[in-house]
Amino acid sequence: LLAAVETLDTDEVADIADDLPENVLADIFRSLPAEEREELRAAMSYDEDAVGALMDFDMMTIRSDITLEVVLRYLRHFDELPDHTDQLFVVSRDEELQGVLPLNLLLLRDPATLVADVMLKETLTLEAGDKAEDAAQAFERYDLVSAAVVNTEGRLVGRVTVNAVLDYIRDHAEAEQLAQAGLAEEEDIFAPVIDSVKNRWAWLAVNLVTAFVASRVIGAFEGSIEKLVALAALMPIVAGIGGNSGNQTITMIVRAIAMGQVQPDALNRLLRKEIGVALINGVVWGGLLGLISWWLYSSASLGLVMTAAMTLNLLLAAMAGVAIPIMRLRLGNDPAIGGSVMITALTDSGGFLIFLGLATLFLL
Repeated sequence: LLAAVETLDTDEVADIADDLPENVLADIFRSLPAEEREELRAAMSYDEDAVGALMDFDMMTIRSDITLEVVLRYLRHFDELPDHTDQLFVVSRDEELQGVLPLNLLLLRDPATLVADVMLKETLTLEAGDKAEDAAQAFERYDLVSAAVVNTEGRLVGRVTVNAVLDYIRDHAEAEQLAQAGLAEEEDIFAPVIDSVKNRWAWLAVNLVTAFVASRVIGAFEGSIEKLVALAALMPIVAGIGGNSGNQTITMIVRAIAMGQVQPDALNRLLRKEIGVALINGVVWGGLLGLISWWLYSSASLGLVMTAAMTLNLLLAAMAGVAIPIMRLRLGNDPAIGGSVMITALTDSGGFLIFLGLATLFLL
C-alpha cells in the first residue's frame, strides 16, 4: 500500500486518506518532504464538499515584473506542464495572487512585453472554503479549464481543474440517484451482503408501512369492489400513472436544486406551474382513459369517474413532487433522499382512495 500510494500526487492521497490504515497514513506523512506534508494536511482538513477538497497544488506561478521571453525560457526547463494548464498564475513575492497569464497571450504577444502589461487582473478566483457545488456551476457557466484557489488573505494556495470538477459532478449525480431510491452512497454491487441489507432496510421498512396503508385503503372498499369488479382492474392504472408523474416532477425539482436554480422560497411559484401541467395531463390522458373505460365496460359514469380520479391523483402527485424536496431543503436535509419512495407511497394510497371513493359515491 505504501509503495502504491507514494506514486500519487498529494491531492490524490488526500482523496483516499480516510480509507487507508492509520499506520500506512503515518508512514506516508513521514516519507513526504515538509512542503508536501503540509499540503496533505491542508487538503485533508477540508470538507469533501468544499473547494479545498477539489484543488491540487501542481501549478505554474510567475512574477509580474519579468518579460514574456523570460517566462518562455522558464517553461522550457520543464519536461512537461501540469495537466490542464491553460494559464499561469501571477503572484507577488508574498504569494498574493495578482492575476493570470493565459497561454494564448504568452504565445501571441511580443516576447519583450512585461507580464504585468498583458496579464488579466480581473479573473475568477475561488476560496478553499467555498462550496464545491458553486465551483462546479462557475466552471459550467464560464467554460473554465482551471481556476485559482486563494485563502482569506488572497494568497494563492492551489488551483481547481476541470477534471476534478467533472469527477465531483459525476460522484454527486451518482449519490443523488442512489439517494432518491433510499440507498446510501457507500454501497456498491460488490458490498458484503450484511452491509447491503443494513443499507436498504430503513427505506424498505418505510415502504412496508406505506404499502400496508395502501392495502388498508383497498380493504375499506372491499364491498364496492365486489359489486363492481371493473374497479379492481382499473385502480392500478390510476396509481401507476400518478406515481410516474410524481417521479418525473420530483426528479426535475431535485435536479434544479442541485444546479442552484431553485431556492427554498420558490415553493408557491413551482406549485402553480406543476398544478397547471397536472391539470392539462389529467384532462387529456384521464379523458382518454375515461373513453377506453366507457368502451370496455359500457358505462359512461365509470368513464367520468376514471377521468376525475386520474386528474385528482396527478394533482396530488404534482403537489407532492414539488413539496417533498422543497420542504426537505428548507429543513436543511438532502432533498433527494427517499424522494421516489415517498412519492410512490403517496400516489398509491392517494390514488386508491380517490378512485375507489369516487366510485363508491357515484357508481354504487
